[in-house]
Amino acid sequence: MCRQVLRVVFARGGITPLRRTVAEHAAREGLAGARLEDFVLAVNEVTTNAVVHGGGRGTLRLWSHAGRLWCEVSDEGPGLPPGWTAARPPPAGLESGGRGLWLTRTLCDQVTIVSGPRGTTVMFAAGPG
Repeated sequence: MCRQVLRVVFARGGITPLRRTVAEHAAREGLAGARLEDFVLAVNEVTTNAVVHGGGRGTLRLWSHAGRLWCEVSDEGPGLPPGWTAARPPPAGLESGGRGLWLTRTLCDQVTIVSGPRGTTVMFAAGPG
């Protein structure tokens, strides 16, 4: 059974309160400790990407299904750059940026990224551990 937990539109300046709201909902859904922290960090990275690279705003959905908490973040930006691949490693050295999707893939159980000229949607999940 799939149960929606949260649906919200966010924009620049709204990431910090959104992160707090997601943390509260995720804790109620059974995430705790490092799993909770990792999930909230992934949410922060993906929502920040939506604001910075995806048109300045996005939509976040959280739902519970099959013992996992799922998150979907969608934006209406230009999509990921040509040649981008989900399998690429994080930037080396002191380069700024480029780690958000890598971190999300590292911290979450499942990650799906769909991107095109009308926007990007990132969906990821975490279980209680």
